[in-house]
Amino acid sequence: MRKILLTTWPFVLAAIVFVSVRFAVHNARFVDLYYSTGIYPFIARLFSSLSNLIPFSLWDLFWVLTIVLLIGFLVLAIFRKVKWRWYGLRVLQFAALIYVFFYVVWGYNYFRPKIETRENWKKQKPDEAVFRSTLDSIISHTNSSYVSISSSNYPDIDQLVEESYRKNRKELGINYPNGSRRPKTMIFSSFFAKSGVSGYFGPFFNEIHLNYFVLPMEYPFVLAHEKAHQFGITNEAEANLAAFVICMTSKDHRLQYSGYVNLLVYFLSDASQLKDIKDYIREINKPVILDLRFQRRHWQGLRNTTLDNVQTAANNAYLKTNNIEEGVKNYNQVVSLVIS
Repeated sequence: MRKILLTTWPFVLAAIVFVSVRFAVHNARFVDLYYSTGIYPFIARLFSSLSNLIPFSLWDLFWVLTIVLLIGFLVLAIFRKVKWRWYGLRVLQFAALIYVFFYVVWGYNYFRPKIETRENWKKQKPDEAVFRSTLDSIISHTNSSYVSISSSNYPDIDQLVEESYRKNRKELGINYPNGSRRPKTMIFSSFFAKSGVSGYFGPFFNEIHLNYFVLPMEYPFVLAHEKAHQFGITNEAEANLAAFVICMTSKDHRLQYSGYVNLLVYFLSDASQLKDIKDYIREINKPVILDLRFQRRHWQGLRNTTLDNVQTAANNAYLKTNNIEEGVKNYNQVVSLVIS
């Protein structure tokens, strides 16, 4: 009996979490009340306070060690130093524990109500006239807020983003301070840049990561987006909305410009189907156009088509598995949220 318990306990925990996830899918208010605003803030404070003591990414290091150990024991199994059955069982146990840990420390946030429900918004129906009016406004604000941003500004920008989150905590419905947030550079920035990843949140250690290759014009927006995930905002469109609100409402032009110019990219993507799209492009001031062109060339120059396609497919499957029905298309749904 003891041997059976030692073998099966990870699978028992995984089964319990699986059942709880099925429950969470249909009980969003319960998740928001007891996990997202109850248990998770405590987890965030505990884990972020510990991970912030380490200057490098624990999340990246964890996966490196995991891959090394998996390959190492695979080699031992091939050379019959360990039994294949033992190796297979350990891999399954480890996968079960990863599944459990992910949802317990952050993943249940995927099942909380959408922001329009949490904040009692009346979501707008698609309306071309409203879209055009909003696009005009965003272009105007992007032009007027234009400023050159330098990587030497990053420490100041981090403090300004924090201050804006503190100021907007009620509007965004977040628990502030929710621990602390120390931006870390991805260890494998070059690899992730090839697949177009500018940042990610590491839930196991409550860490925020930014790609080394993120441009200064992107930095405030991407930083605010990843911090939104740390606050328990899992939906990508909502994280983009939070990033825009944080940048837009700041008095600092560097944040304002980053917020507007990065949001403009999403709006222009949706506007690409308009017959008069070129008229909107002509409204954009030349310095902004130069920034947008440089941004495009920058990421295209780093891109590896195969890696990008694989990452997109994996992220699409991951999001759909975790209650984001639109998959990677969810990022661009920030357009409808901003209009609302």
